[in-house]
Amino acid sequence: MTMQKLPQTMRLMGLGWYVALSIIGGIGGGVLVDGWLGTEPIFTLIGLFGGLLLAFWGGYFLLMEAIGKGRGSRAKDAHE
Repeated sequence: MTMQKLPQTMRLMGLGWYVALSIIGGIGGGVLVDGWLGTEPIFTLIGLFGGLLLAFWGGYFLLMEAIGKGRGSRAKDAHE
């Protein structure tokens, strides 16, 4: 199932989960590496900023696809 076939609310909920999990995953990974290396809070901060970067970058593309301006949306509209 493609993202275009999902209701708008489901697409936006998926976007919210993507952003939340990207940030939490970055922080969690940083905490684990800091605990392993004993370098608190260096990798936690790196994980936080990496998670934020991933969240904004991926969230932008997911949002553009959700509102119909994503990659390939014009080509799909022309064929339909």
